[in-house]
This record gives sequence, C-alpha cells and structure tokens, in this order.
Amino acid sequence: MHSSMHVPGPSKGALWTGRVLTSIAVLFLVFDAVIHLMMIAPVVDSFNQLGLSIDISVSIGILELMCVVLYCIPRASVLGAILLTGYLGGAMAIQLRIHAPLFSTMLFPAYVGILIWAGLYLRDAALRSLLPVRKG
Repeated sequence: MHSSMHVPGPSKGALWTGRVLTSIAVLFLVFDAVIHLMMIAPVVDSFNQLGLSIDISVSIGILELMCVVLYCIPRASVLGAILLTGYLGGAMAIQLRIHAPLFSTMLFPAYVGILIWAGLYLRDAALRSLLPVRKG
C-alpha cells in the first residue's frame, strides 16, 4: 500500500533563497572541478603541499563534476548532495592530515556542504517533509 502525503511547496522567498544558495555552491564546485582538470599552478602547488600525486587531479575534477551534475538534476539532487557530502568530507580529511588552519581551510568544505544542503532543503518540499524543523 502506497501512502502519499501532500507536502506544501516552498514559499517564493524560500525557493529563491534555495536557488541562490545552490547557485553559489554549484559555481564554486564547477570552478574547483575545472581548475583540477586544467591542472593550473595553484592546483599543482596544493597537491604537493597535501602530499598528493598530481596524476589524480583530472580524476578528482571529473568525479566532482559528475556529482555536481547529479546535484543539478532535480530527480537526482538528493543523491548528488549525498555524493558531494562524501567528496567534501574527503577534502576535509586531507586538510586535517596536514593540520591546515581550522576555520579558513579545513572547514571550508563543510561550509560548501552547508550551502548544498541548505539550498536543497529550501527548494525541495519532499526533503523538508523527511527532515522537518520542529517549532517549540
């Protein structure tokens, strides 16, 4: 038996706020993926500092782009957000390994993850019904 519950859509303000947050996150992630694909000097320097082989830069860029594409497809956006959360968690782990500064560097992927989930939460009524914010 399939039970369907009517979930009200987001308000106009919530929808647009969600779109803006999503756009900021997507623009950053696409930029990050492209510079990984291009292997520009700052990426090479970062990989050296992190102790990673530059040979994996293109693979990382492709993986990141694939996750972002999934996130941008409405029917796959939750899967994309989950995959991006894993990707960003890995980025945090790598920063932790080298004792990067906490608020400026190590937690930056968490900030992007918050944008990803906040944008999706504000845009997606089904997600809000799954994870309701309770008052009082």
